[in-house]
Amino acid sequence: MHNNRINILGTEFDNFTEEEFHQLLKTDLSQHANKFIVTPNPEIVLSARENTRFSNIVNNADYVIPDGIGIIKGANMLDTPMHERLTGFDTLMFLIKQANEQHAKVYLLGAKPEVINASVARIKREFPKIDLVGYHDGYFKDDQKIADDIIEKNPDIVLVALGSPKQEFFINQYRDQCDAIWIGVGGSFDVFSGTKKRAPKIFQKLGLEWLYRLAKEPTRFGRMLAIPKYLHLIKKAKKQKN
Repeated sequence: MHNNRINILGTEFDNFTEEEFHQLLKTDLSQHANKFIVTPNPEIVLSARENTRFSNIVNNADYVIPDGIGIIKGANMLDTPMHERLTGFDTLMFLIKQANEQHAKVYLLGAKPEVINASVARIKREFPKIDLVGYHDGYFKDDQKIADDIIEKNPDIVLVALGSPKQEFFINQYRDQCDAIWIGVGGSFDVFSGTKKRAPKIFQKLGLEWLYRLAKEPTRFGRMLAIPKYLHLIKKAKKQKN
């Protein structure tokens, strides 16, 4: 845990610039360090508030980075500004590129079979220096069997796309058995594989990726209700602080 953390409704975020964070990851990868990265957005912050076990796992991770413009806005409203948003997808891409440069071993876990297969195909096509030691889709019943496979393959990076909080619970349970950079990447394999498109740059720059995703997937509306609830709690916390 770092001494630069900022508390947003009970979740402790690291306040790094992208450059600082990437430099840390470069060093971690070169040293085959055991690190756990969590990428909370407002929805995950609310989930952590309601689940003490999940909150403890998140706050005890090695890196807790602000994935979601709502986190940055919330920090500003609480007069504890953060440097910048550090998305899970951008972190995934950085790790993939670093793995390619360092000839590192990577294991992919999660998502639908067609998505994981397309992700594997992209890695083999675009990042041929990666040693892809193993992969498995998210449809499995025996966690220990999957963990044993990861431990046997001894990767440098484990990318886990099981959705939150399942992916964080899985990583927390098994990370100590394999020294690697472990990160829960949610739905990032969908974008990485080309199955879904990421929001255009202008939406990313304006912090409106959530609006683009909602337009593309109206069924996400229920999940989006977390945003006004989160902002209400931020305003309430600001009043209590003042």
